[in-house]
Amino acid sequence: MNKVDSIIKGKIVLKDKVITGEVGITEGKIVSIHEESGNLDSDNIKDFGDSYVFPGTIDVHVHCFSNPDEGFVTTSTSAAAGGITTFLDMPYDLPNPINNIDQFKKKVEQLEEEAVVDICLWGTISKTGGTDQIIPLAEAGAVAFKMSTFETDEYRFPRIPDPEILKAMKLIEETGLRAAFHSENDEIIVDMIDQYQKDGKVYPKAHNETRPPVTETSAVLKLLEFAYWTNVKLHIVHVSHPRTIDMINLFQAQGVKVSCETCYPYLLMDVEDLDKYGPIAKNNPPLREKEEVRGLWNHIKEGNIDLVSSDHAPWGAEQKTKGNDNIFLASSGMPGVEIMTPLMFNSTVSNGKLSPIDFANLMSTHPAKVFSIPGKGQISIGYDADFTVIDPNQKTVIDQTSFKSHSKLSPFDGQELDCKVISTIVRGEEVFDGENVTKNPGYGKFIAGSAAK
Repeated sequence: MNKVDSIIKGKIVLKDKVITGEVGITEGKIVSIHEESGNLDSDNIKDFGDSYVFPGTIDVHVHCFSNPDEGFVTTSTSAAAGGITTFLDMPYDLPNPINNIDQFKKKVEQLEEEAVVDICLWGTISKTGGTDQIIPLAEAGAVAFKMSTFETDEYRFPRIPDPEILKAMKLIEETGLRAAFHSENDEIIVDMIDQYQKDGKVYPKAHNETRPPVTETSAVLKLLEFAYWTNVKLHIVHVSHPRTIDMINLFQAQGVKVSCETCYPYLLMDVEDLDKYGPIAKNNPPLREKEEVRGLWNHIKEGNIDLVSSDHAPWGAEQKTKGNDNIFLASSGMPGVEIMTPLMFNSTVSNGKLSPIDFANLMSTHPAKVFSIPGKGQISIGYDADFTVIDPNQKTVIDQTSFKSHSKLSPFDGQELDCKVISTIVRGEEVFDGENVTKNPGYGKFIAGSAAK
């Protein structure tokens, strides 16, 4: 009988099957997997019975520092409570974006002191003249590069001009990392918002009307063509419309290396929720029509969407209530790391829309693969012992007042779920026991990208 540090038992979700068995862990790594019990010996055994033991959820799209009230401690604690074992933090920090090597190194140091779960870091570039930082950032461990075709802020979250995008893509291609984009057509949106404001059309649905689908698809089309000519690995973040996926499929057939994600709000809400919840349901791109949401689900079922992310943007009431009388004044985004995993399980595995294996692919295996995250994303020997344990028989109710995030505002508040995250395990150690986060800041590690030197 093999002696190991700890044993996890339950319905183990492997790459190709679900087994009722046990996983042996030594020094934070998976060392053995068995379809029956009794092969392993340990003083530390966790038996999760009929609960699913998934590879740890990976959220590739998180904003810890867009709101400086949030940060690593709060976000990673929330992530642990939401079953997320690794997340990728976006580079659009206040006050300074992560567009140079000095900022990046400072952020790594802060991460190692404050994280509860494991974290990878995105890099970005300044609006102009910043491409010389791409190779150094990649070598320092950036997991990928995020840019935007829409300007949220000229310094922190700029629209990158086309010549700079092409330069950046060529350099990123050399690193083997992905060039990811917030893809919205800045000129059309700015013009429409100006016109709507002049006309006094500032009701909640005006957010959707001033960002029609063409503002997403036209921006994506340009980026796909740039990727064709530069051969870079492209990633389109927060896809809100099925036509975007149709175009991605066309370009993939021509050999373009492109992946994509959608976010849980685009699958679980629609434009009517802007009327219902107002600024709380405002995000960029906006929520779409019911029929368009159905189109996204069809793409999920067909395997055309690589992964689902949260786009966690933890605004407090102050930033949201600004939009009560004028939707354009509210900050965009909603919190997600604490609720995305149970919400997605509830809307897929619970109702038979996806198998547990499909769910694991969408929430863990594909994110790790798309971003080449070492040792993460599957329950296999040699991989990190990261697990998200979900009880499919416990009911829970989402309560925004209990969120560990700074943001206590969610359109999903009060929703009953047919599941519960009962344990989050990172590198063999439980960080959340179903009720409380059990590890202190500093347990989480910086996970360097695949081009790190």
